[in-house]
This record gives sequence, structure tokens and C-alpha cells, in this order.
Amino acid sequence: MASSSKREWLQGTYGKAVEKSRERHPSFETTGKMPIEPVYTPEDLPDFDYQRDLGYPGEYPFTRGIQPTMYRGRFWTMRQYAGFGTAEESNQRYRYLLGQGQTGLSVAFDLPTQIGYDSDDPMAAGEVGKVGVAIDSIDDMLTLFDQIPLDKVTTSMTINATASILLAMYVAVGKQQGVASTKLGGTVQNDILKEYITRGTYIFPPKPSMRLITDVFKYCNEDVPQWNTISISGYHIREAGSTAAQEIAFTLADGIQYVDAAISAGLDVDAFAGRLSFFFACHSNFLEEVAKFRAARRLWARIMKERFNAKSPRSTMLRFHTQTGGATLTAQQPENNIVRTTVQALAAVLGGTQSLHTNSMDEALGLPTEKAVQIALRTQQIIAYENSVGDVVDALGGSYYIENLTNRLEAEAREYIETIDKLGGALSALEQGFQQREIQEASYRYQRQVEEKERVVVGVNEFQTAEEPVELLKLDPSIGQRQVEKLKQLRASRDNTAVEALLARLDEAAKGTDNLLPIILECVENRATLGEISHRLRRVWGEHRETVVI
Repeated sequence: MASSSKREWLQGTYGKAVEKSRERHPSFETTGKMPIEPVYTPEDLPDFDYQRDLGYPGEYPFTRGIQPTMYRGRFWTMRQYAGFGTAEESNQRYRYLLGQGQTGLSVAFDLPTQIGYDSDDPMAAGEVGKVGVAIDSIDDMLTLFDQIPLDKVTTSMTINATASILLAMYVAVGKQQGVASTKLGGTVQNDILKEYITRGTYIFPPKPSMRLITDVFKYCNEDVPQWNTISISGYHIREAGSTAAQEIAFTLADGIQYVDAAISAGLDVDAFAGRLSFFFACHSNFLEEVAKFRAARRLWARIMKERFNAKSPRSTMLRFHTQTGGATLTAQQPENNIVRTTVQALAAVLGGTQSLHTNSMDEALGLPTEKAVQIALRTQQIIAYENSVGDVVDALGGSYYIENLTNRLEAEAREYIETIDKLGGALSALEQGFQQREIQEASYRYQRQVEEKERVVVGVNEFQTAEEPVELLKLDPSIGQRQVEKLKQLRASRDNTAVEALLARLDEAAKGTDNLLPIILECVENRATLGEISHRLRRVWGEHRETVVI
């Protein structure tokens, strides 16, 4: 006879089956240690209210997606994060990817560029062009986007401490192409809080860093209205070892801090909130990742409406880019990474992402080869064009498990945010080491599970094979010297008197309260370098020193 309740089924049909044959594990759980029951039913959604908790796509609280048609209208933007060596080499890679069907650019900058050093600075020795493209001046930026029309391509720039400088360079390139700043579309990451929490490419102390961020908000609101002024990043939080719930919570808590800062700077919430964007990782627990995106979207909508009294529906929409999990890639059996990336990309699509980067199979070993990048892009294209997953909006919505897990992830993330509020907000909490400590503990727990084989990583702790050589991308060792020569030529050919006068004006402006973007734009247009601008700001503001968390 059929069971009349979940409890009856667990004790009867299910219980008898388990007695006869043990399950693979004594208990099942998500990556965040949430228990997973064998089956989910309406009984697991006792207070479920469709209108309150789900609603319809394109309507508050946006659980099911921020657009009514989602991928029935158009596919997500297909971006491949790329950049290495010199601007010339990266330009060739961008044009290759655009020719292969990529629909948006995503720029990776080298470490000196990220932390405000020119390629000829002693601090840059050995790092020029290694993990991204070297950009020292407007000359490099012009080369980077040579023959790439900025009025037809949107560009995402993964840059934080020097975001204002790179954005100014981009605007200047647009001018030289004849593209008005009002026509430029794209995103600048500009998220310094997560740098303090996990990534480390900060320069200045928090207060002046937050000023630069709100200056970008104000400047773009008036001069670059189609630009996404920040990409509040959970990606690096997740890559550092956080759980899915921690990724939601710490990312949205940073978002709250930025909204507070912008309001304190005199901006109306509905004037800037619609240009905020987010950036999440997608790891390998497929259903948990789908639920994570839905929970983040709903929680942010509620925060913006209830906490900040946002009136515009656009202000409550969580628009996000996704990158598949770099930390999940393995150097062993790198071809397996194609499968991992495919599963993660599919989860991002079913979770409703607005744009997507798929990692290349060889990224655990080095910068990706052209062939590996093509496979990664083809992965997105196959999901888009050869499957029907984009034909239905929120195809997994209504699944008892998905809805239950969405609710649990939102509840756990909300608890974290409440704790952060009690600590004084995201900035105060990170200064006390709260987020760092939580991430470290989660990361340690995961690593122990792998080492003890509680969690199988194929090719690493099970199913190993003899390693075969892999063809890797090799960078020209003369990159650094070539950049140094370019800088010599630049300083010999520009008007150094004008540059020095502009840098002196920047000094004074940094001591005051005026928006710094206009003067930074003047500096780059007159060929002041990224390092020169950064050093002037260092002289005024000093440098941040990391909070050690034990």
C-alpha cells in the first residue's frame, strides 16, 4: 500500500530498503554541511507561499529570474576571461575569441597593474604580463582595444584598487575611437572589500578606497550611464574556501556596505542601485549551486526593498556574472576539467546568470592555450544552442528539494548578515577578522574531507593514472623588458611639464573631497602612467596593511 506521509515512507518503504542494503554514506550533506534527506515532498515546504517566495520571472522578489523571458529572449553574455603578456598579444586573443563567437570581453590584468606599479618599477620585476596583460598607460590601452569597436562590445574589467584609473583609460580610448562615454557599456569590478577579505590586491586603506568607489558611482551616473559601476564579488570568497551560504552572505554584506557608502556620499539609492552588479563562482555541487543563485537573488531583492526602501524594481534586481570554479580544476588529468566546467556552466545557466565565463581545462597548470580557450567557449555554445535548457524560465523551480534548499541557504545567509550587522557592518567585521576566520574554517574542513577521502576528487584522491605531459602556453621572457622600453619612449615623447602639473593637481584633489575621476581622466589622456597616478595617491593616503587572522 502506498505511503500516506513522508514519515510513513521513511519508516516503511525506505527504512526496509536501507536495512537490506546500506547507503553510500551514513549521512549526506551539502558542501556547507546542510543535511540532505533522501527525498523531498510538500511537507518540506510547510510555510511555502508562491507569491511571496517565488512570484514570476521579471517580478519581485526575482527568485525565478530578473527578466520575464530570460534566455527565450537572448542567451547570456558569453565572456572568456583573458589577458596575458603585452597589449598586442592580448588584443590578438580578444579578436580571436570574438571571431569564435564570444559576445563580450573580460580583461585580466597582470599583478603590477592590479596593485598600481608600472612595469619598470622594481616591485614589478618578474611579474610583468604573467597573470594578465600589462597596462602602464593610455598607449597600452589603445593597443589593447585596437580594431575592437567599444560601441559594439561590452567589456568587463577585473580590476579593483586601480579601477578608477583603468576606467578613465577606457573612457579615453572610447573618445579616441569617436565613441561617446554615454555609449560605453561594461563593468569594472571595483570591489575593494573582498580584496581585504580574501584576494589581497589592495593598495590604500579602506576609507580612501571607499571614496574612490563612490567617486566612480557618481562619475558614471552622470557621464557613463550604461556602465556597471561595481561587480560585487563572491567569486574570490568562494575560491578561498567559503561555503555556498557564506558566499551569498559575505557578498551581499559587502553590497550593503557599498550602498550605505553611496547614500552617505549623497546619492539617491534609485539613482545608482540599478547599475550594481554581482559576480559569483559556480562550483561542482550542481543542485546546491542552482539554489544558491536563486537564494541570493531573492535575498538581495528583499534587502534593497526592506532595508534601503528602494522604489525602482531595477534597484532590487541582482544581476550577476558567473565564472566556473577555478579552485575545482585539477592539474591531474586536466581533460576532466572539461566535464567539471560543463556541469558548473549548466548550473549557472539553470540558476539564471546574466553572463558566464567557462574556465579552460589547463588553467590549473598555467595560462590557457588557444585550443583550451576554444573548448571552454564551445562548452557555453553547446549548452546554449544544442540543448533546450534556455527554452523554459527557471526550469527547476517548483522542485521540492530546490525550493527547500533555496530557503535554507537564504536563511543561513541572512543569519550571517545579521551577525555582520552586529559587528558594525562588513568593513568593521573584516577588520575584526570575522569573514576571514569563517572562510578559513570552511576551507580547512573541505581539505580534510578530501584528504580523508570523505569527498572524492576524481584523478586526485581516487582513480589516479600516470601523468602525461601537457602542452602549456609559454610566455616570451622579454615581455618585461619590452614594456620598460615602451615606458622610456613614452616619457621621452610626452609633455612632462603638463603631466607633472596634473599630478600635482591630483595630490591636492586627493586631500579634498572633489570627485577624482575627472582629474584622473585628464592625467591618463596626457599620458601619465598608472604607476605615477597610484604613487601620488599613496603619498597622500598611505597603504593598507593586512589584518592577520589566526
